[in-house]
Amino acid sequence: MSSSPPKVGFVSLGCPKALVDSEQILTQLRAEGYETAKSYDGADLVIVNTCGFIDAAVQESLDAIGEALNENGKVIVTGCLGAKKDANGDDIIQKVHPKVLAVTGPHALGEVMSAVHANLPKPHDPFTDLVPAQGIKLTPKHFAYLKISEGCNHRCSFCIIPSMRGDLVSRPVADVMLEAENLFKAGVKELLVISQDTSAYGVDVKFRTGFWNGKPLKTHMTQLVTALGELAAQYDAWVRLHYVYPYPHVDDIIPLMAQGRVLPYLDVPLQHAHPDVLKRMKRPASGEKNIERIRAWRDMCPDMTIRSTFIAGFPGETESEFQYLLDFLAEAQIDRLGCFAYSPVEGATANALPDPVPEEIREERRGRVMQLQEEISKKRLQAKVGKTLRVLIDEVDRTGGIGRSAADAPEIDGVVYIKPPYEPHRKLKVGEFIDVTVTAADSHDLWAEA
Repeated sequence: MSSSPPKVGFVSLGCPKALVDSEQILTQLRAEGYETAKSYDGADLVIVNTCGFIDAAVQESLDAIGEALNENGKVIVTGCLGAKKDANGDDIIQKVHPKVLAVTGPHALGEVMSAVHANLPKPHDPFTDLVPAQGIKLTPKHFAYLKISEGCNHRCSFCIIPSMRGDLVSRPVADVMLEAENLFKAGVKELLVISQDTSAYGVDVKFRTGFWNGKPLKTHMTQLVTALGELAAQYDAWVRLHYVYPYPHVDDIIPLMAQGRVLPYLDVPLQHAHPDVLKRMKRPASGEKNIERIRAWRDMCPDMTIRSTFIAGFPGETESEFQYLLDFLAEAQIDRLGCFAYSPVEGATANALPDPVPEEIREERRGRVMQLQEEISKKRLQAKVGKTLRVLIDEVDRTGGIGRSAADAPEIDGVVYIKPPYEPHRKLKVGEFIDVTVTAADSHDLWAEA
């Protein structure tokens, strides 16, 4: 009688891009016959995929590694923290946790699998396909992330992502389209397009022409999004765009949103509005240009939802520069907004900038941004009361369900609380679309009737 397959525990931390790395590793593990353990004590070894962007994420990752070592003892570490060094050039993880079996950086599938093989031999040769075409996913069955590139060519002074993930490397457009098709075939109803800089897709390969279904398709954001929108229409599914920097060619995407071919939703990480602060951040463009672009987008697609992130208390930020940001936000009326008090990240060039803002002022300014945003969000959501929205159901219980509209990305935006349908024997189902009428709103969420 054969012994049971070896089991691997998995801890995935960080952003959706890291989540996709985790899914790729889990897919390869399953293809080679490994099983996934549900607990530390049921695992033969544990893989921890780390985040290393800000200090809080570094500590969370180090704590997760320590917990895995205490509970299991055999730990392989991958992810962004694996690429970080301390001031002396020493590996941070090995210094804190010298008992880990191996450490790799991000998107290092081959290195991770080599470490697994060295410490937990493969159960068999993969002559047969043990995984579905769409791979192993960590998200619910009805939505998935589609990563179109790795790395970033920007050198923002507050960011160390390029030092961990490298320069931009775009995936072949045919590979992206094939993965998208497999996901839709598997029942995915919402595809969230992610990368470090979605707008820059294809820059590194000079927008090389690939082929999809026998037709030429350039490795370029506009052509990729157009093709994804056409593919999604065949499966009655959504395509949502994240991490879109406002380059001029993004304007070509907005008509697709107005036509309903992709969701009228743009995640645009602007970070600040004052030109001097943006210059210190080494971010191109100014607040005035971004206001003009937002106005133009909303003229083309009035139902557009704009999400963005901002940093308060960046080194050298004066009270007048911060007020400039508040004035920008009041005028831009951004629908969904996240704001972070500036946090020094080891290795970031912004740490050397003069006139650092005291921590209490950074936090106070973050609070003022969020207070303003709460007023803006409440007003914009209140305007939806009485309207009919299409909603994707995420959860169902006896009291009704929880879903998301086109304006709501999973886990970062609001939700729609739905009363049960009036029709007898009609039950909501996770992963289905329904039309609802909005009955109430607060600063973050909507309430509706099916």
